[in-house]
Amino acid sequence: MGASHVSQPLQNLLGMPSNVEVKARVCDLGFLTQRAKELSGSDGTVIKQQDTFFTVARGRLKLRDFLDGSGQLIFYERPDMDGPKLSSYSITPTNDPEGLRRVLSDALGQVGQVKKERRLYMVGQTRVHVDCVEGLGNFMELEVVMKENQSTEEGAAIANQLMQELGVKKEHLIEGAYMDLLLAKGLQNGH
Repeated sequence: MGASHVSQPLQNLLGMPSNVEVKARVCDLGFLTQRAKELSGSDGTVIKQQDTFFTVARGRLKLRDFLDGSGQLIFYERPDMDGPKLSSYSITPTNDPEGLRRVLSDALGQVGQVKKERRLYMVGQTRVHVDCVEGLGNFMELEVVMKENQSTEEGAAIANQLMQELGVKKEHLIEGAYMDLLLAKGLQNGH
């Protein structure tokens, strides 16, 4: 995919951190996991997550609960398209994810929840996620963390190269978030 498939939201120009993202269905979990281990030189880190999405006028707002008393409130904007795309985001930590979930649910309303077990591998400046998502199955996500003054095209080139090295094919790419896929299946909470 060329640079024509990459969008740059206005928020990136305003100084929000950003990454170039790719998300795909996993057809051969064993192969993908082995390649991720080889490329990262590690067994990865297992992270259990429960993401609650809230109703907002633009972008997406989610509370990520690590199920250990800690979490993160994350706002992000990215185009809903397959292939590499720029995502701009803001994150703040919380030590009370359950309390924050109640307040935000009361104030904004919930869209739904995504429950997953993620294995994180670091390959250079890229976070490689191998996700087992409740109600959906196995997925791979790349997040090329953009460096200051690095172009979106450079991030997309890194993502495309890693896709090849991991055996990810264009027909496996998906649009949107896991929450969108769950809602399309008529599921709001992974089941």
